[in-house]
Amino acid sequence: MKLMKPKRDVGIIGYGAYVPRFRIRAEEIARVWGGAEDGLPIEEKAVPGLDEDTVTMSIEAARNALARAGIDPQQLRALWVGSESHPYAVKPSSTIVADAIGAAGSILAGDWEFACKAGTEALQAAIGLVGSEMAEYAMAIGMDTAQGRPHDALEYTAGAGGAAYIVGPAENALAILEGSYSYVTDTPDFFRREHQHYPQHGNRFTGEPAYFDHTLRGAQGLLDELGYKPSDFAYAIFHQPNVKFPQTAAKKLGFKPEQIAPGLLTNKIGNTYSGAAMIGATAVLDIAKPGDRILMCSFGSGAGSDAFSFVVTEKIRERVAKAAKTMWYVSRREVIDYALYARYRGKLVMN
Repeated sequence: MKLMKPKRDVGIIGYGAYVPRFRIRAEEIARVWGGAEDGLPIEEKAVPGLDEDTVTMSIEAARNALARAGIDPQQLRALWVGSESHPYAVKPSSTIVADAIGAAGSILAGDWEFACKAGTEALQAAIGLVGSEMAEYAMAIGMDTAQGRPHDALEYTAGAGGAAYIVGPAENALAILEGSYSYVTDTPDFFRREHQHYPQHGNRFTGEPAYFDHTLRGAQGLLDELGYKPSDFAYAIFHQPNVKFPQTAAKKLGFKPEQIAPGLLTNKIGNTYSGAAMIGATAVLDIAKPGDRILMCSFGSGAGSDAFSFVVTEKIRERVAKAAKTMWYVSRREVIDYALYARYRGKLVMN
């Protein structure tokens, strides 16, 4: 059996999202660089302000997760931050976040990397730690800032934002884990070498054999291991590098458009990399009802996918309103032009 499930039942105790308020329209990027003859991949994407990075955004999401969980930060025994855009090459992001939310001291802290599924890697580890009873509560964060070389296809879709999850015992969970399934191979579709500022992508490799092969195998593997079919789920969330990829994957697996629509945020905030699937799931939890079954499947270049099945409990009713909903962040927006975007993202280098 390849299904991963801890011996102790665990689930999501609290969750929270964060998206910067600044947006740049895809048509504005096209105005500067051209190349929109075949259409634009999304409407707009989120851009961090001058005082925002992976750490500051992680702190905001973590505070929302703590508010919903209703626990003291000192009860956390692990805090892990998954990201492609940690602000320091050596100093960890996780220790800063732990200190800022009041969790520092007797706690594990570390940074995770696996391209766009660094966040769900951290979530898997949190599930394992709590499931083994080494900890009562652990936090996993997936968060990234917008990365994309000027005039590159990524510049249209590389957004900013993410989510934080607190894992704890099932009896206190708003969504109980049924199991997870992971699938990885060495597929060099996307990478960034040391000292390179922008990532590179493998063009035709990014769809097949990267995104679709791993996403379909990961999600189908979970379905097969649990003995479920798509109709058993109220919602499904897939990694969102653009609008078309998750829609195509969902259709191939047999999911209906209405099952994936609530978690499909890319058109408004872009690809949030390590937080893409995780933030989509927060939008779904904001509207989910007790008994709803939710599938979440991430994808990370390099390459791999993590798929999870959660069942929502009655505790969702009392906890959703304790923090800002994800769609509040999505709708809170201030449009900027390319000049401000270039300044905010440090695309202008002055000697």
